[in-house]
Amino acid sequence: MMSKDMKALIERQLSRRQILQYSVGSLFVAALPASIAETKVSKQFKQAMTHLFGFKSVAVSNLLDHVIVPEGYRAEVLYRWGDPISDGPQFKMDGSNTAMEQLQQAGMHHDAIQFYPLPRGGEHSDHGLLVMNHEYIDAQILHADGGVFDSPETYNLEKTLKEQYAHGVSVIEVKKIGDDWQIIRPSSYARRLTAVTPMQVSGPVARTKYIQTQADPIGEQILGTFNNCSNGMTPWGTYLSCEENFNDYFDVPTLSHLTNKQQQAFERYHIKHSYYGWHNNDERFDASIHPNEPNRFGWIIEFDPYQPSNTPIKRTALGRFAHENVAHNIGEDGRIAFYSGDDSQFEYVYKFITKYAWDGTQGMHHGRLLDEGILYVARFEDEGHGEWLPLVFGSNGLTQENGFEDQADVLVHARRAANKLGATPMDRPEWISVHPNSNDVYISMTNNSKRGQDNKPDSDTANPRNNNKFGHIIKIIEQDATSILFDWNVFSLAGSEQFQGTIQGDLYANPDGLMIDKRGVLWLQTDISSSKLNSGEYAQFGNNQMLAVDPFTGETRRFLTGPNGCEITGVVMTPDLKTMWVNIQHPGEMEQLPNSQGREKSAQTPNATSNWPDHQPDGRPRSATVIISKDDGGIIGS
Repeated sequence: MMSKDMKALIERQLSRRQILQYSVGSLFVAALPASIAETKVSKQFKQAMTHLFGFKSVAVSNLLDHVIVPEGYRAEVLYRWGDPISDGPQFKMDGSNTAMEQLQQAGMHHDAIQFYPLPRGGEHSDHGLLVMNHEYIDAQILHADGGVFDSPETYNLEKTLKEQYAHGVSVIEVKKIGDDWQIIRPSSYARRLTAVTPMQVSGPVARTKYIQTQADPIGEQILGTFNNCSNGMTPWGTYLSCEENFNDYFDVPTLSHLTNKQQQAFERYHIKHSYYGWHNNDERFDASIHPNEPNRFGWIIEFDPYQPSNTPIKRTALGRFAHENVAHNIGEDGRIAFYSGDDSQFEYVYKFITKYAWDGTQGMHHGRLLDEGILYVARFEDEGHGEWLPLVFGSNGLTQENGFEDQADVLVHARRAANKLGATPMDRPEWISVHPNSNDVYISMTNNSKRGQDNKPDSDTANPRNNNKFGHIIKIIEQDATSILFDWNVFSLAGSEQFQGTIQGDLYANPDGLMIDKRGVLWLQTDISSSKLNSGEYAQFGNNQMLAVDPFTGETRRFLTGPNGCEITGVVMTPDLKTMWVNIQHPGEMEQLPNSQGREKSAQTPNATSNWPDHQPDGRPRSATVIISKDDGGIIGS
C-alpha cells in the first residue's frame, strides 16, 4: 500500500492529466494554464487539443477464442507461425514439419513488428516489408510429441535445430492488391534470422576476452540470436532487434570450472537452468563448459531489411541486459538518444547517447553511431526529478578497485555497474515510446509482486505500490534528448479503482507494449500472465487487450481483445494510418481454462485452451500477425 505522503505526491503528478480531461476539443497550448505549461510537457506541441477517438470500446473478452475489434473494423489473419516466408513449405497441422522446413517458415511467438515502405525512402502505404521478432517457443505445440520435458527419449539434434530455427526474426514482403493485403511469394527480400545465424560484433566489447570462445577465439562473430522480444527502428532506416531473457537458454550443471567473478555474473543475470535443453545436443549452451557463451547474448542487433544479404551486427555499446525494446529521440544538435528497459523485477531503465550527430541520410553505414557514445542508467529522485548516470569505466566507482577491468567489462556486466551507480530498481521496465510532438518518453512497468515482500525493496515514488500486481506507466520529460537531468511523473497506475488504479476510462492490467503513432495516439498492449488470466482479481480484465490512450487527456478506450491465453504484443501502422498490424503471441498458453474441468494442455492436447486462429478439430494454436482495417477505408481509431 502507499503511504499518505506518497499518495499525495502521485496525485500532484497526475494533476496535469486530470485537468486536461476537461479541456478536450478547443484548447491550444498557448491557452493552457500555467500549472500545465510548467511541466514542460508541451514545449513542441502546437496543435489544438482535439478528441482523438471515434470508435466505440469493445467489451472485456472473457474466454472468447477470437480477436475482437470495434464495430466498423475488421481483423484478418495474415502471417501465422509455420507459414512460408517466401516459396517455402506449407505448415503441417500435426506438428511434423522438419527443422529445415521450419527454417523457411514463420517463427513461433510473434512479438514486436515494424513496417518498411517499398521502395526505400518513401511514404508508401500499399507496399512494403514487415519485420518482426519471434521471441520464444512452446515445445508442446512446436513438436508432434513435445520437447525435452515431454519426451526426453526422442529429444534429439533435429528437435533442437527446429527449436532454434523457430526463434529470431522474419522479413516478409507485403502488398495491397485491391482491398486486400497479400504476402508476396516468392520475394527476394524474404529472410529468417535464427539462433544459428552468423552475426558480427561491434563496439567496445568486440574482440575482447569476455566474448572469446573455443569456436570464436578472436571474439568477432557470434552465432545466432534468440529471445528477441521487442524492437526499434533507427532514424536511418534499419531494424533493431532486442535480446531479452537469454539466461533461460543456458544450463550450468557445475560451477567447478567457473571463476568467482563468473559465478557472481551468472547469479546477477540469473543463469542457472535451461528451459529448453539445447545443451543436450548443442554444447555451447552448457555454460559450465563455455562460460563466455552467455556474454554473447543480451545485446541489441542491427540489420538492414532492404538488403537481404546484410549481416546483422550486435551493437555492444548499448549494454548487455534483458532488453525489452529500444526507442529513440533526436537531440537538437543531431545526436541521438536510444532508450531501453531491462525487463526484470528491480531492474533499470537505460539511455545511450551517440557521440556523433546523424546527418539525416539513410543507410546501414550510420550504424557506426551506435558504436561510440555513453550508456546511462536512470535514477528517479523524489519530487519528480531524475538524473541519467553514466556507465563509464574509471568514474563513479566503476574502477579496478571495485572489480571492473575496462569499459567492455562495464558493458558486459551492465547490471552490476548500474548497481554500483545507485540507479533506481524499477517494476519490470518494458516498452518505451517517445511522443512525436512533446518528445515525452513513456515507459511501461508491467508489474512487480515482490516489491515490499520478503525483504525486497519497498515502494518509492517511481514505484509507488508494494506488491504491484497490476503495473503502471512512467513518463519522462526532458529538455532535450541529450539531457542528463529530467523530470518524471506517474502517467497511470493500472488496475481498478479498488486497487488504487488511476485509469481514465476502460480498465487494464499489466501494461506492456507501447507505440505512439505519428498523430499522437498511444497504443497500449497488456500482458497478464497466462496463469492469472480470467481468474481471481484478474477476471475483471478478461483476455489480454490493446487500448488507445490520449496522452494529453488520459482517455483510454479498449480497441482489441485477443484469444484465450495470448499476449497482445507488437503493433505498427502504414504511414497513412489506414492499415494496422498487431501480433498475437502464444494463444493457448494457459494450462487449463479457469473455473472449468476441461482438458489440460499437453503435447497430446496442444489445443486444450485455444485453437486460434485455424479452429480445426486437429489444430494447434498459432501465433499470428493480424491486419486491422476500417470498413470505410479511413484512419484507424478515428
